[in-house]
Amino acid sequence: MAAKVTITDIARLAGVSKATVSRVLNEKPDVDPETRERILRLVEEYGFVPSIVASGLAGGRSRLLGILIPSLTWPLMPEVMRGIGELVEQTAYELVLYTMSQRQDRSAVIDRILAAKLTSGLLAVFPGQSTEHLNWLHDQGFPVVMIDDQGATTRAPWVGTDNRAGAYAVVRHLLNRGHRRIAHIQGPSAFQVSKDRYAGYRDALTEAGIALEPSLLEEGDFKPPSGRVCAEKLLALPERPTAIFAANDEMAYGVLAAAEERGLRIPEDLAVAGFDDIASSAHIRPALTTVRQPFFEMGQTAIRMLLSLVDAPRPIAAHRFAGAAPVPSTEHPESNPVRVQIPSRLIVRESCGATRGVVVSA
Repeated sequence: MAAKVTITDIARLAGVSKATVSRVLNEKPDVDPETRERILRLVEEYGFVPSIVASGLAGGRSRLLGILIPSLTWPLMPEVMRGIGELVEQTAYELVLYTMSQRQDRSAVIDRILAAKLTSGLLAVFPGQSTEHLNWLHDQGFPVVMIDDQGATTRAPWVGTDNRAGAYAVVRHLLNRGHRRIAHIQGPSAFQVSKDRYAGYRDALTEAGIALEPSLLEEGDFKPPSGRVCAEKLLALPERPTAIFAANDEMAYGVLAAAEERGLRIPEDLAVAGFDDIASSAHIRPALTTVRQPFFEMGQTAIRMLLSLVDAPRPIAAHRFAGAAPVPSTEHPESNPVRVQIPSRLIVRESCGATRGVVVSA
């Protein structure tokens, strides 16, 4: 497939500046007719889509910001949206919320949103298969920021957390509690987040001199029923694990259900840990040891980055976003994308033996 033509390409072919192309796309009168005709001819010849780019490149910006989310029902979404909302309320901007499936490429939907010229920028939360299209919009000059756990190939500004370090911290805690047979229920193998959390599990075991056992690995789908099915397999082993680390809290709930069905005491007979620290994890019994993702902080950092791009579209510096550490990327050095990782925290609770919640830096 041929690469999509950018506004820079049109400007180069027409022998004018990007600002001139932008004025033509926005139907501004201050361009001479010959230049206007040449630019429009090139736009048509190369299949350039001006309506997508025009809304973000020239004057008269909207005071609406688009927020793309995979689902309002995801347990993590309230904290992400609280972080976004608290900051936007202090500005003159308003939010337009769109839901989109993470498992489907919704590029056409994104194009329709932008073609309506309602929004001045987009914040995409876990965009999944639409990531590359959002990267392309960023390349056109449209303000785009992503909150993502699949960020290996993003060129647009990106906010996330260190899943590998968080998983390492929770497994290291289990090792320090004396566990040596620690099983892991992975998320879907197609997801980078699943690979990163497995890598943290592996790092901690390798550091402790414990060989990986394939029989102690199962793969779920991030939902409680799959956690239960995987736990039943692990607990049926001739030598069952003494601890199970599930790649997210919802699968850990399934582990707790499977253990209860077998009459196992938590944590005396089996320690259980998850990842995310969604709201219910502190209130189930026993309360779940988990890694707290900084969803509120991720929302605030991402919307602050987007506002910076919309209000002053120029290269942004990661150090401006308090509490976040920039992660350099070498995949697209010419664009020097901003990648911000916010530290996660290990929360030790009753499911691993704590009498009350203890926050440990991951």
